[in-house]
Amino acid sequence: MASVAFLGLGVMGYPMAGHLRNKGGHDVTVYNRTKAKAEQWVGQHGGGFAATPAEAAEGKDFVFSCVGNDDDLRSVTTGPDGAFKSMKKGSVFIDNTTASAEVARELAAAAEARGFSFLDAPVSGGQAGAENGVLTVMVGGEQEAFDKARPVIDAFARMVGLMGSAGAGQLTKMINQICIAGLVQGLAEGIHFGKKAGLDIEKVIEVLSKGAAGSWQMENRHKTMNAGKYDFGFAVDWMRKDLGICLDEADRNGAKLPVTALVDQFYKDVQAMGGKRWDTSSLLARLEK
Repeated sequence: MASVAFLGLGVMGYPMAGHLRNKGGHDVTVYNRTKAKAEQWVGQHGGGFAATPAEAAEGKDFVFSCVGNDDDLRSVTTGPDGAFKSMKKGSVFIDNTTASAEVARELAAAAEARGFSFLDAPVSGGQAGAENGVLTVMVGGEQEAFDKARPVIDAFARMVGLMGSAGAGQLTKMINQICIAGLVQGLAEGIHFGKKAGLDIEKVIEVLSKGAAGSWQMENRHKTMNAGKYDFGFAVDWMRKDLGICLDEADRNGAKLPVTALVDQFYKDVQAMGGKRWDTSSLLARLEK
């Protein structure tokens, strides 16, 4: 059993922290900007909650975070009441936020200067993956810190991989989002085309899903897409945030992402339709408007 803090109890962090407590058997203290959510978590899972990230992190072996963006991450780490103020030497900070590689490198350097380790460890698998404890975790950082943290991360993951030095986890997550963006647009166009052609979409998908066009998105989203229901996964607002990170990084490293840039604008159209909180498969709604 390890002594653990978890900062950020959103739709991902709340169940992830729960798995650390219940499946991992760790002593978990949580922090959330909205105190009521932290109190709710403790009422459900036990453990304790703290008033600030620094208080939550004090004396802990591992500190996890899952917050909104780079600025939120800086706030809970190096901000006035941030966790970095109180973390002990030799401990490990594991950030599960989808953020920039730049902030990951910045915080890894800040952690090293204070005598502890930082791992950027964004996740894939969505809310369902978090709730079921089967997330894929892409990690950037040093091997020693990764080896120390992996048995703890395993409580909410089915796949954990060290991708390289600081920032490599975030870069890998960017590739994940780039691939998903083009794939979902292709699936949306395929379903749209099939409907216009008068085909039975269920029969079409039953056949195509067993061939080269098959994918997780096709298997798990085609029914809800065909029914015009878009409340089953990763929100459009979050996807646009992630694609913005991808496009900013591409500007820095010279990568060409024409399809990603186009799909990002399609998601902007979905937002304008009132679909900010619809899931990413709502690209079909844009075609059918």
